[in-house]
Amino acid sequence: MSTQKTDTSKLDRILAEAQRSREEGYRDKALKMYPHVCGRCGREFSGKRLCELTVHHRDHNHDNNPQDGSNWELLCLYCHDNEHSRYTDQQYFGEGSLSTPKTAQATHNPFADLAARLKNKY
Repeated sequence: MSTQKTDTSKLDRILAEAQRSREEGYRDKALKMYPHVCGRCGREFSGKRLCELTVHHRDHNHDNNPQDGSNWELLCLYCHDNEHSRYTDQQYFGEGSLSTPKTAQATHNPFADLAARLKNKY
């Protein structure tokens, strides 16, 4: 039992390291290709603050990493979070979603006879 647990934790470490090296690979490439500016808010990053600049996959597929960087854009942490929140909302509340909130049609019009009332009053 303990050897199985050890094998699992070792496998987890290997997979985590592979994921980290893959991400560092395309991040390093993106930082070399693009200016260190957020693609949304336009803030510039340098020095210690460069770690606040992230690589966003435009098609939201982290496995799609073309060498020309056409699926990447550099976004600051805040804009990156905002982009993913908007994408999640679009998925959740999209046109074909069953979760889309239904808005009730108004059946009562409070101003329907306003013209007649004003005519009678004046």
